[in-house]
Amino acid sequence: MPAKNPRISAVVDLGLWKWLRSKARHEGISVSLVVRDILMRVREEEEEQYWAAAGEERLDGFSRDDALRHEDVWD
Repeated sequence: MPAKNPRISAVVDLGLWKWLRSKARHEGISVSLVVRDILMRVREEEEEQYWAAAGEERLDGFSRDDALRHEDVWD
C-alpha cells in the first residue's frame, strides 16, 4: 500500500539517533515526526533569513526622492 506522504531516508550517527529517539520518547511521538518537525523549523528559519535579507536589500536601494506619495497614488 503506497504511503500517503512522501518518505525520505537519512543516515545519522549513533549519538544523533539516541538524541532523536530520546526526544521522541519524551514528546510521545515517533522519531520520524521529530525529524519532520525539526526540518520544518529549519525551513521556516531559512525562509525568514531570506526575506529579511531581501528586505534589507530593498531598504538599501530605497530613495525617498523617488518614492511615490500616498496622495499621488490614491487620489
